[in-house]
Amino acid sequence: MELKDIEQLYLHRQSCRAFDPDRPVSDELLTEICRLALLAPSACNSQPWKLLAVTGEKTKELAAGVQDLGMNKFASDAPAFVVVLEGTGNLSATVGSRFKNTDFLHNDIGIMTAHLVLAADAAGLSTCILGWRSEKKLREILGLPEKVRIPHIVAVGYAAEGYEIRKKKRKPLEDTFSLIR
Repeated sequence: MELKDIEQLYLHRQSCRAFDPDRPVSDELLTEICRLALLAPSACNSQPWKLLAVTGEKTKELAAGVQDLGMNKFASDAPAFVVVLEGTGNLSATVGSRFKNTDFLHNDIGIMTAHLVLAADAAGLSTCILGWRSEKKLREILGLPEKVRIPHIVAVGYAAEGYEIRKKKRKPLEDTFSLIR
C-alpha cells in the first residue's frame, strides 16, 4: 500500500447527508467494517468501547433520536447505524489518564470511530458521524441502562444517486503544521 492510496481514501471519505433508503447494507458488511474498526489502537490496549450495528425497522426509531429541533433530517434515509458505546478503560489506562490529566478513553473512542468511517468508505459505504443526538432517547430505544454513554452514532449506507464528493477545504499546511528539529 502506498501513501497515495491512503490519501485517496482520505480525500474520498466525507460526511454523507443523502443516503439511498432503498439500498440496505448487509449484516456481513456491517460486521466486517466494525471488526476492522475494532483493530484501532487504545491506551494500554484497554479497548474502552462496544459497537452496536442497527438495521431494519429499528433505524427509523434511531433516526428520531438524532433529529431533535429539526436536525439531521437525512438520517431518516440511513439504512443502518453504528452506535458507539463508551466502555471503561483497563486499570493501567485509567490510572494513566488521571496521573497525566489526559482523557485516554475519549481519545481512544475517537480513534476507533475514525477507523470505522474509513473502513466503511473503503467498502463503498458512506457515513456521517452524528454529533447532534439525544443520548437519553437513544438509550430508551436501544433498551440500555441510564449509566451507558453514547459518545457517537454513525449513520451508514450507500450515498444517494448523484451525491457528489466535495473538494476538501482545509487550512493551508503552514497554518496547521510545523516541523521542529
